[in-house]
Amino acid sequence: MERADSTFVNDRYDEETYDDRDGTALGRIHITRRFEGDLEGVAAAELLTARTESGRDLGRGAEIDGTVVPDSGAGELEGLRGEATIAVDEDGTHRLSLEYELGIR
Repeated sequence: MERADSTFVNDRYDEETYDDRDGTALGRIHITRRFEGDLEGVAAAELLTARTESGRDLGRGAEIDGTVVPDSGAGELEGLRGEATIAVDEDGTHRLSLEYELGIR
């Protein structure tokens, strides 16, 4: 597997709650990110969230794991698969590490 490491900043981060009942708030986050490093470019995403009263802090020191959605790559990224980690350093720097393979079908 190959590895790509980048940092990113959120140019847009708009969060809204669309339902709140029984201690669980359902929300939507609209994000636009700019990446620099092994991966460069801009990405947009919409995240759906379910937050309980205890919440979830994704600030400094947080880490999130993810998977490349199968068959989501197109063009030069067709056949992309892999695992990603997003971490937030203590100084607030966001880091993406992607372990990936290309052309696997």
